[in-house]
Amino acid sequence: MSDTIRLSRRSFLEGLGLVAAGLALELTPTNAAAAMPTAWPPVPEAGFRPNVFVHVAPDGVVTMVCHRSEMGQGVRSSLPVLIADELGADMARVKLVQGDGDTAYGDQNTDGSSSVRKIFDELRYVGATARTMLVAVAARRWGVPASACEARDHAVFHKGSGRTLGFGALANDAAKLAVPKRENVTLRPRSELRHLGKELPLLDGPDLVTGRAKFGADVVLPGMLTAIIQRPPVAGGKVLRHDATRALAVPGVQQVVELPAPTLPFAFQPLGGIAVVATNTWAAMKGSAALDITWDPGDNAVYDSEAYKQELTRVLGAEGKVVREVGDANTALASAPRRLTADYHTPHLAHAPMEPPAAVARFAAGSCEVWACTQNPQAARTEVARALGIDEAQVTVHVTLLGGGFGRKSKPDYVAEAALVSRAVGAPVRVQWTREDDVRHDYYHSTSAQRLTAALDDQGKVLAWHHRIAFPPIGSIFSGATYGGDNELNQGIVDLPLDIPNVRVENGEARAHTRIGWMRSVANIYHAFAVQSFIDELAHARGTDSKAMLLEVLGRPRIVTPKELGVEKVRNYGQSLEQHPIDTARMHHVIERVTALSRWDARQQEGRALGLAAHRSFLAYVAVVVSVVKGEDGVIRVDEAWIVADAGTIINHERVRAQMEGAVVFGLSLGLYGAITMKGGATEQGNFRDYRLARLAEMPRRIHVEIVPSEGPPCGVGEPGVPPVAPALANAVFALTGTRVRELPLVRSVRV
Repeated sequence: MSDTIRLSRRSFLEGLGLVAAGLALELTPTNAAAAMPTAWPPVPEAGFRPNVFVHVAPDGVVTMVCHRSEMGQGVRSSLPVLIADELGADMARVKLVQGDGDTAYGDQNTDGSSSVRKIFDELRYVGATARTMLVAVAARRWGVPASACEARDHAVFHKGSGRTLGFGALANDAAKLAVPKRENVTLRPRSELRHLGKELPLLDGPDLVTGRAKFGADVVLPGMLTAIIQRPPVAGGKVLRHDATRALAVPGVQQVVELPAPTLPFAFQPLGGIAVVATNTWAAMKGSAALDITWDPGDNAVYDSEAYKQELTRVLGAEGKVVREVGDANTALASAPRRLTADYHTPHLAHAPMEPPAAVARFAAGSCEVWACTQNPQAARTEVARALGIDEAQVTVHVTLLGGGFGRKSKPDYVAEAALVSRAVGAPVRVQWTREDDVRHDYYHSTSAQRLTAALDDQGKVLAWHHRIAFPPIGSIFSGATYGGDNELNQGIVDLPLDIPNVRVENGEARAHTRIGWMRSVANIYHAFAVQSFIDELAHARGTDSKAMLLEVLGRPRIVTPKELGVEKVRNYGQSLEQHPIDTARMHHVIERVTALSRWDARQQEGRALGLAAHRSFLAYVAVVVSVVKGEDGVIRVDEAWIVADAGTIINHERVRAQMEGAVVFGLSLGLYGAITMKGGATEQGNFRDYRLARLAEMPRRIHVEIVPSEGPPCGVGEPGVPPVAPALANAVFALTGTRVRELPLVRSVRV
């Protein structure tokens, strides 16, 4: 495979305004071939490299690193454009390189909707630093002040004389300069960032649609074998005995390898089991199916989803750990003329990305080289080193494209599996997860139970809000934790703005019996479902419009402080409240816009009903309206959906719109069908036949998206669209049928 893919479609590049005469954009593939260089740039002997992200060559080619993982969200089409705009580079002369796992790049975990919001200014300084140095060289040559020069169109121009020097002509001299400190670098006015907030094409698009794109399972190395692994059906189980005779008799099967069982806590360790290694995938699958294994299921064999649901409900009957308190909710509830209580339940969920996990490893001479569809190459590097007992410096992790991730591929257990099997067989090995593996051995989104109680006065105004929640936390895989972590509790309950004088939130203890992990929008999924459903119930109980009730509970437009919330500190997704305050005016705005777009005031149409929900997560504000109808067969169908998002400054408008459309699809799948259940500790589902995703015919006939224009700091985008979708759907179902949905998925309550 060649080192670069040349995208020569003029019309494709013209859509971005990137075509210069005779030039085409070059994209370097995601290090998916063994011949790809592991260092970047390959031989930086000429030109200059002011930082780990940018290299300017004497021929004028600017090489940029994308250090985050591409899984369809367009990060490779957005972050380099931001750097190029700040630098003044012509993207038609930019070569893009996918960064290997390396702490030199800072945080590489493509998770938490953080790729833009946490590094927007930092990446601008990356480009501005290179620009400052190029301008300094040009100014020195011309004997003019640097302030009289400007960098644009891949060159430095002298404003007075019109003289020009291309970036390439300045590169070698720029390399001799000291890199300026940040305080000596000035960012451009935003008006000069030509592509900011515009419709940018997906640069990997042509490769994706022509089949040239390289994903984890597409990597092929000389002498590579393929492994399929039988893992313990119950998390924490182990092999008692196995007979590999029949597996080894399958043509193509080379070896059978037993993997070590994990020790608690799970963290990112492989689950253990038996790997069948063969010359091809089919032989490995047939050999794996022929294994005779006796399992010790371990302590988690007691896990039963229905019994655990009842256990969580019992936990809600007792006082939990108080995590938020304002006023005296207990006293207000005891004396209120009217109270409303509702319990809500959500099941475990699987990530189910289009591409199941896959990784290729080559262990030799004490070092390991890996190619993987990973969201977190640094964690993969650490886990491979731990599993092999070698230093991290001996591990190289190359990042391929990802066919979806949703948080699953931030956990590198599958990458460590490939490394262990490669060392055992003495050859490069691809570990391929099947769809059944993916569904049955996931890091599941947590199940939850919530009880909300409100006290109302004689006029129906909410006097008190009491919220209890119990769920096995993500911290269970790292420390055995049984209470929710600060991050989870600050995702829609501790940080929930409420204009209610008495608020109390309690967290009950819940022990995990399987691997729990973060999934797209994390705890916001079950928090938003309960909170937004309960507000709709309050509206119905009072005979008030749901929109009016939601706005009333949120209260007047204001900045909400930790003191008002009744807490000492708000986690705020790792960013300061000064930069990203909790601003109910922004929430009011998205609610007003989504209801206007959906003609909320005219929603009482025969055979059709609307449901509303809104939620702040990952610093963004999102409101959703879902329309449902009932067919002649009595089946409820989603008819239309509207979503309005205020995510602050955005780089790539097209990808943000796509993320919101995808969030509606993702949220509807979870709300309609998503449920993982356990019996005897083992997952009962195994493929899309029993872990349903919403299908094309079940999608809205149209998804309307509006992105609020903003020059505010960037917020998250990939995850915030998901949480309001399921409660908006549930509220619409109630409006249509009178059936209140308090447990997901909807298929358990109504005909869908």
